[in-house]
Amino acid sequence: MEILEKAGLAVNYNKVPDTKPKTLPKRVHIWDETLRDGEQTPGVALTIDEKIEIAKMLDEIGTAIVAVGFPAVSDTEKKSVKAIADEGLSKASIAAPARAMISDIEACIDAGVDEVPVFIATSDFRLKYQLRMTREEMLARLTECIEFGKDHGLIIDYIAEDSTRSDMEFLCQAYRTAIDAGADKICIADTVGFVRPEVLRHIMKEIKSRLWTESKYKVPMSVHCHDDFGLATANTLVAIEEGVTYPQVCVNAYGERAGNAAFEEVVMALEELYAIDTGIQTEKLYTLSKLVEKNFIVPLPLHKSISGDNAFTHSSGIHSHGQLTHSMTYEPISPSKVGRKREFHLGKFVGRHFVEYLLQMGGVKATPEQAREITERVKKTHEEQKKLQSHAAFESIKGDLRALRTGVSEREFWAIVFDVI
Repeated sequence: MEILEKAGLAVNYNKVPDTKPKTLPKRVHIWDETLRDGEQTPGVALTIDEKIEIAKMLDEIGTAIVAVGFPAVSDTEKKSVKAIADEGLSKASIAAPARAMISDIEACIDAGVDEVPVFIATSDFRLKYQLRMTREEMLARLTECIEFGKDHGLIIDYIAEDSTRSDMEFLCQAYRTAIDAGADKICIADTVGFVRPEVLRHIMKEIKSRLWTESKYKVPMSVHCHDDFGLATANTLVAIEEGVTYPQVCVNAYGERAGNAAFEEVVMALEELYAIDTGIQTEKLYTLSKLVEKNFIVPLPLHKSISGDNAFTHSSGIHSHGQLTHSMTYEPISPSKVGRKREFHLGKFVGRHFVEYLLQMGGVKATPEQAREITERVKKTHEEQKKLQSHAAFESIKGDLRALRTGVSEREFWAIVFDVI
């Protein structure tokens, strides 16, 4: 794009000064949640070796914080977190979350992690129905847990679960309480993906107006967005525009329910659309994406941005011809920036120019009439493929995938119950 700009052939409106808020940071530190929230994708259960493999790859490409698991979940999970901590990462901080419970933090200490994000909800209905606490009890618990973690030499962060459905005054009171107790970072959590980007901007501004007036409360901020309405990446970017420097992401947007903000989308948007340094070696993003897909056994949508099979694949004759004339015609970035290669799809939308290009590359000479006939026959061949067979194969594959994500069946659950009781 830069070459086209310099030649006066294209305009990049992302560079217009008025479109960039003054609060936009120059550097962002990627906080990865693939091995924690990502593994909560229904049906996923990683082995210790798979977790170590992914953690090392995340570290290798420049991730700042890697949440490697949830030690309080089970002995097996605690062992896997400890295995990664014992193995060590060269640059990334090794994190593991804890509920606002001393026992959870003790599990993190036993696992040997560097950093513990402590989470507890701030919305009144969560306090009433899920936690059965008053506001005062919640703040006291939060103080106790953060002080306990700091006394044990940990980096402690506070995640205000359900921030975006919380009373603003109490939310900020919780943040002040956490910081007073020693929290190193605070996090805004759009736990159910409920807000629009401009609403999150409003929330961010309100928080800053209440906290940033005193220097001691101006600690680094994080954001954790879920994708229930398909807005996780957009909301994450808006939060960064308002000063967040530790966005939480998951590779391939994996995670609970509809997933989280996608690692690869957030990174590439920051690097290409905002010119913000993320410290990530972007040319290794595709390798990371495919590694996580393989270990999760959760297939990526073909049209997934950045890492989907179709992200840099051109189908129509117009698009293919455009790409052959200039690589930026129908691509916003070079595929090589994310470790990809450009591909072309032969089918009903193929154009004569691309057919002629293939013939030339193959060293085959053809008259214009022959090239047109070849083009028409390629289109017809695709159109006449038997859809019934394709539908049958598709449904069979979907059935196999559903079987892979079963987890523990209802029958197995009740067998366990009656074996115990």
